[in-house]
Amino acid sequence: MKVLIVGSGGREHAIAFCAAKSPRVEKLYCAPGNAGIGQIAECVPIGAMEFDKITAFAKEKSIDLVIVGMDDPLVGGLVDALEAEGIRAFGPRKNAAILEGSKAFSKDLMKKYGIPTAAYENFDNAEDALAYLETASFPIVLKADGLALGKGVLICNTLEEARDGVRSIMTDKKFGSAGNRMVIEEFLTGREVSVLSFVDGKTIRIMTSAQDHKRAQDGDQGLNTGGMGTFSPSPFYTEEVDAFCKKYIYQPTVDAMAKEGRPFKGVIFFGLILTPEGPRVLEYNARFGDPEAQVVLPRMKNDLIDVCEACIDGTLDQVELEFEDNAAVCVVLASDGYPVAYEKGFPIRGLEKFEGAEGYYCFHAGTKKTEEGFVTNGGRVLGVTAKGKDLKEARSNAYKAAEWVDFDNKYLRHDIGKAIDEA
Repeated sequence: MKVLIVGSGGREHAIAFCAAKSPRVEKLYCAPGNAGIGQIAECVPIGAMEFDKITAFAKEKSIDLVIVGMDDPLVGGLVDALEAEGIRAFGPRKNAAILEGSKAFSKDLMKKYGIPTAAYENFDNAEDALAYLETASFPIVLKADGLALGKGVLICNTLEEARDGVRSIMTDKKFGSAGNRMVIEEFLTGREVSVLSFVDGKTIRIMTSAQDHKRAQDGDQGLNTGGMGTFSPSPFYTEEVDAFCKKYIYQPTVDAMAKEGRPFKGVIFFGLILTPEGPRVLEYNARFGDPEAQVVLPRMKNDLIDVCEACIDGTLDQVELEFEDNAAVCVVLASDGYPVAYEKGFPIRGLEKFEGAEGYYCFHAGTKKTEEGFVTNGGRVLGVTAKGKDLKEARSNAYKAAEWVDFDNKYLRHDIGKAIDEA
């Protein structure tokens, strides 16, 4: 079969890696893809938001399955556009992708159906939000309602910080139209855990757990980023936590979306925090996390294409997900200055060391292929992933592999997975 992946980051490279392993896939395309994906798929110069061009290409090439990796096209309705042309697509329709597209919607959904989350209020204008802050407890969390590349969340320790945050989001529009509405919610403490799941509208199948590191600098300091590294599984995601979440969070979310007339098919990412009072939902995403996909998908035994089709066809209840009994750690190699300002165009050295290296992966995010070879072309450049028999071995392997690659302006966190030493 012919498969088209939509997206251009490390997540899409991980998806392409898994899709390419399927014996069912005879031809793999990616729009627009990146230099690394171009090694295993044919990249086509079509942007993820160019719906007409994507559907026309899919019809021209007789694509059997489109996997939409990115949030923007899902929230914008790419799956609807493809289905309208009779093209099979993996991912939620527009009315279900709102689970990620609007934080206000998702908070209201959780409140209505009793799904555990932080106390909150939604605001449509800065004046009301500023007035609310006068009686709030600190620290407090401000969230831009819409999509903000994983960066639209501000944790404010003081009233003055929170005032500045409201102005930044709602008045100065730092995150664009994502800040037209805003959620202010209580600050929760505890371990954060990411759990990805496949959903077919009624049945949910949980993947292995993971934990992301969002802050730019060691010790969880600095600005929020799209993710500086991750590990899987999380030692803090116990059987007790799993049982609680299955009963009170996972299936109730799927059922709630169905009851709202928004059946969800695709991947739901549950961003959880394990508080002293029990697990709570911090956020939902409507697709694979990035870089979580880079540690979860390499450990999955199932044929990804089979699982995607089961989600589309509503037969996920016939699928049992299987994961390797090991661990994986991903360390992101970024351009120094990310996520604010950084230079591009530096040659990347050492990528050939991953060829044939069992259990080691180098997923491209911000790279470009030139006549001289691969060069940096983004803030997050590469995701270096390694497996190990346990998390400590995987972490050691990942940092060893991170040294195989070099480029001017290379930056990485040195404490990805450090929390596993405390488990």
